[in-house]
Amino acid sequence: MAETFHWFWLLLISYFLAVCVCKVLVHYWWLPRRVEYQFLQQGIKGPEYHFFLGNLKELASLMSRASSQEMPLSHNILPRVLSFYHHWKKIYGASFLVWFGHTPRLTIADPVLIRDIFVTKSEYFEKNEPPPLVKKLEGDGLLSLKGEKWAHHRKIITPAFHIKNLKLMIPMMANSMGKMLKQWSKMSSNDGKVEIEVSEWFQNLAEDVITRTAFGSSYEDGRAIYQLQAQQMVYATEAYQKVFIPGYRFLPTKKNRISWRLDKEIRKSLMKLIDKRRKNASAKGLSEECPNDLLELMIKASLKETTKKTVPNNSTSNSNTSSLMSSSSITVHDIVEECKTVFFAGKHTTSNLLTWTTILLAMHPKWQELAREEVLRVCGARDTPTEDDVATLRTLGMILNESLRLYPPAVAAIRRAKVDVELGDLRIPQGTELLIPIVAVHHDPELWGNDANEFNPARFAGGVGHAARHSMAFLPFGLGSRRCIGQNLAILQAKLAIAMILQRFSFDLSPTYQHAPTVQMLLYPQYGAPIMFQKL
Repeated sequence: MAETFHWFWLLLISYFLAVCVCKVLVHYWWLPRRVEYQFLQQGIKGPEYHFFLGNLKELASLMSRASSQEMPLSHNILPRVLSFYHHWKKIYGASFLVWFGHTPRLTIADPVLIRDIFVTKSEYFEKNEPPPLVKKLEGDGLLSLKGEKWAHHRKIITPAFHIKNLKLMIPMMANSMGKMLKQWSKMSSNDGKVEIEVSEWFQNLAEDVITRTAFGSSYEDGRAIYQLQAQQMVYATEAYQKVFIPGYRFLPTKKNRISWRLDKEIRKSLMKLIDKRRKNASAKGLSEECPNDLLELMIKASLKETTKKTVPNNSTSNSNTSSLMSSSSITVHDIVEECKTVFFAGKHTTSNLLTWTTILLAMHPKWQELAREEVLRVCGARDTPTEDDVATLRTLGMILNESLRLYPPAVAAIRRAKVDVELGDLRIPQGTELLIPIVAVHHDPELWGNDANEFNPARFAGGVGHAARHSMAFLPFGLGSRRCIGQNLAILQAKLAIAMILQRFSFDLSPTYQHAPTVQMLLYPQYGAPIMFQKL
């Protein structure tokens, strides 16, 4: 009897092991090979899939080699910042299949197909789930939400970033910028010269503005919370850079433990602030007046939904409506995550735009002088630019667009096929991820002409829609319904900041500047951006 029992367990364990092995083989070998064959039948090739790792080893090698090499003062940055695409495109063409682990990613650089992905067939595609470390940094907000919940949050948050609301913030933005420029003036030597590492200053400036946008009257509390998040980003980014080490984010290393502690502090502080503002909103009663800051918008939306849910519903239709509403209602957790998202996206997108625009104007003094002439003509030598002035700065707007074309904050976008779908002549299997190499599209000579790798803001003289040979060739903030909600804020703040710098300083690249664009989730100058300023 004992021997029979022993054999029973042995057979049961063997069965489960066999099932596990079969599942692993199906998941990591048979399915990838089937997808590979499906695309090969359609003429789509790519680097060979390797069991479990896919092409991760080759990707890491190409990235490491590209970032270790020096780069001349050139805007041909594709070989450095998207090295795998540059390398394999020469072998397989613009559309090829690459494997991130066992996940297939098809590269799409055709603007006609890009329009289908983002606009005409967008219902068949969704944002891919970001890696846990990225989600931890950017928050589980608009950047990563999907479906009904994303649409609900977007509707609530949109008023905070409407251009009419943002224009009311121009005096505040100008005040923050003026304080920064006064510090630069005090730092200058007797001859009026000073070297500034602008990327750090622009991050602080963007942080100040986005804090006021998000927290409004609770600015000081919000600023303390966002300073904690800025610290957390430093430690979490290091873990992100070790993403190829399986399970690294779970290891109790010293820096991982600090990151975890900061995350708890951020959440605790935000929840305390939200609770305080909710009590104030409840005490004052709900008003239909549209508040200016994001936190107030979300808190009032959550209170309204709570009020509606307390109203008894007798009919079936009312019950269904209540159920639908509760599934997408705004919770305290949602508010916390949206605050984290706004900080991450708003701070880094705007500071990167300011940094690269300053670098470009330092590299191209002709355009710097043209922009300065326009600013002095429209705004005067020291007067703070007004709402009307900012709207009139056409040359500066062209310069910002060219900066976003050459150095877009995000070098690529990813969408996932929710179902089997036809895209042009291609049949895309469900679960396939589509990688849109934004920086490659922005630098494509077939779309932008033979000077695609040159700084030429004049190409935007006729507007964004006529700058390239296809209207979908320019997508620094994305396209379609998921276009970046903070686009207006980034452009407005950048216009105002650059205009005020041009009023007070001329500038060149510092002799210590090293041109090395690199990707750390977004596009950064690897060795900073030291600029030599001369007071006017």
